[in-house]
Amino acid sequence: MANTKRKKLGDLLKEADLITETQIIEAIEHKKNNQKLGDALVDQGYITEKQLLDVLEIQLKLESVSLYQYPIDKSLIDIITKDFARSNLLLPIGKENTRLIVAMNDPLDFYAIEDLELSTGYTVQPVIAAKDDILQTINRLYDSNDIAVEDIEGEEAPAVRIFDQLLETGVAMHASDIHLDQKETAVTVRYRVDGVLRTDRTLPKALMNSLVARIKIMAGLNITETRLPQDGRISTIVVDKKVNLRVSTLPTVFGEKVVIRILDMSNVFKKIEDIGLQEDALKDYEKLIRQPSGLILLTGPTGSGKSSTLYGSINELNSPESNIVTVEDPVEYQLEGINQVQVNSSIGLTFAAGLRSILRQDPNIIMVGEIRDKETAEISIRASLTGHLVFSTLHTNSAIEAIPRLFDMGIEPYLVVSSLSGVMAQRLVKTVCKDCAYTRQASPIERDIFERRGQTIEEVTIGKGCDRCRHTGYRGRMAIHELIVIGDDLKQLMMNQATMQDIKQHVKEKGVKFLIDDGLEKIKSGKTTLDEVLRVASADE
Repeated sequence: MANTKRKKLGDLLKEADLITETQIIEAIEHKKNNQKLGDALVDQGYITEKQLLDVLEIQLKLESVSLYQYPIDKSLIDIITKDFARSNLLLPIGKENTRLIVAMNDPLDFYAIEDLELSTGYTVQPVIAAKDDILQTINRLYDSNDIAVEDIEGEEAPAVRIFDQLLETGVAMHASDIHLDQKETAVTVRYRVDGVLRTDRTLPKALMNSLVARIKIMAGLNITETRLPQDGRISTIVVDKKVNLRVSTLPTVFGEKVVIRILDMSNVFKKIEDIGLQEDALKDYEKLIRQPSGLILLTGPTGSGKSSTLYGSINELNSPESNIVTVEDPVEYQLEGINQVQVNSSIGLTFAAGLRSILRQDPNIIMVGEIRDKETAEISIRASLTGHLVFSTLHTNSAIEAIPRLFDMGIEPYLVVSSLSGVMAQRLVKTVCKDCAYTRQASPIERDIFERRGQTIEEVTIGKGCDRCRHTGYRGRMAIHELIVIGDDLKQLMMNQATMQDIKQHVKEKGVKFLIDDGLEKIKSGKTTLDEVLRVASADE
């Protein structure tokens, strides 16, 4: 291996015809500080991590392993510190005489290999593993080792360390929430990844009181109050990433259940192009949000990404010339240059009360977290009619259903018609894992669904399941949309109190794409699957 050993990664990738010299130069120019070339190429979409690992495996004649299923020798984790393992993305997993088998994300990192050989006295035999696979295994092994030691010693410091470990694992897994569920004799730790809850480990029940106290202190909650639910927030740095945490506690028969929502600041949409709208819908939506006044509604269930779209929209309009004020419950992301108001019902600061005060603050653009009642709806509508651009959300199943929902709240139809500029429904679907994606012929059922919507399909893309996606075939999520711009003809129909069926037929004739249609287009482009789209959208719209 000596002669291939000193080859550069760029040369190996060029030899495999995966990348050009120009692309390497571009990746180097745009990479983050101290970021390795391989990570930069993957982040910027030039190659997938699987392609990168395959090239290293073939060219360097090294074995590739899945740590998820590997029989790791747990006695080896004391050889190196967790920080060294994490910063160098490596983990000793076995040994044969004087050879140490080390899972590495970058087997060309000769400095790390040298450091390891000098500090341990072993000869390092690298094997290749995926980055997330290594990080998650490091967290799992070191955390359970720490907890076992602390459980025996009974010291008080573990709560601080365990909370840090829970957050590190959550960020490494790209989880949106961490659940700490108290049972009779233990505590279950679960992470929500891509919308699905996964049990990760159990903690000794004896640790929970000090852990909950630690979380409450950081979130500014009352540590003596255990009988009532509480909500708080924490801003912190986890593995060099700034994250905001929303903390919710709930008293249960076995003790307090804690749910921590992880709001990764690096994932806040900076531009509306990142929301995932198709080209025509993106143009219509950009035109809509650049109007000087009007009411724009986003609809969908909890967890459909409405907040991200709202933040992306107001971020797009954020400038020193605009006074943007929001009233939210809770404030999820703190955005620079935007005045954000947190609802506090216990002291009378409701959406409606906050909104009234905002209108005396000379705003240009207002964001109301959610329209929950007639009073908030009425003030929002009147604000949009007096020259303000108002964004808000409603919980409805489709964009069209927002219209009767406002009528049902008791709002005069003429007010709804005059103020409403557009409604966008949104859902999140899991995306096919790029590393194990493959295409197959579309099945008769898939062809039939596409034909019923006036589309055709020959091939579909699905994921086989690999280490990077934890053998689910999916990795990450994307949004599907349904955008209805309220034009004069639609306003006329609404004023004449047309049925929802008539309005639906009208927008269909105007070429509006419903959620199912947008989902089918994203299946055709290989981004998601029919199972995912049918999970959130009806084929009979």
